[in-house]
Amino acid sequence: MTVDWQKSSYCSEGNSCIHIATTRETIRLTESNDPSGAILTATPAAFDALLTALKKEPHRG
Repeated sequence: MTVDWQKSSYCSEGNSCIHIATTRETIRLTESNDPSGAILTATPAAFDALLTALKKEPHRG
């Protein structure tokens, strides 16, 4: 299966960017420094739940 990765629109120029690939069944995320390394794979519903939970957390930085 060929995966068409798209770089995050929030990424400025550089090597530390998040890339995403989607199908109807899955959402996949990886880092541009090592695209064959750690890849998060989730269903759209699970990914939506993750984003919802992250948006509720107070920003720590």
